[in-house]
Amino acid sequence: MFVILWEYEVKLGCEESFERAYGAQGSWVQLFRRDPAYISTQLLRDPLRCSFYFTLDCWNSDQAFDNFKLSYRVDYESLDFST
Repeated sequence: MFVILWEYEVKLGCEESFERAYGAQGSWVQLFRRDPAYISTQLLRDPLRCSFYFTLDCWNSDQAFDNFKLSYRVDYESLDFST
């Protein structure tokens, strides 16, 4: 399994919209689910730094994630620039 860890600092007052976009039913997970090599995503909030979040995106392999980014490049980039 290949895990990608992302760290985000979320602007005060934007936590709810961030959690909707990056949570279990969010836009990113919906995009990732198109690929059979995607396993799961976890959204975590830092208990000591409340404006910081982490996502852990799990894939079958690093190559699987690279293939996903190539196959869904337009959708990935579009979502990346809109969130």
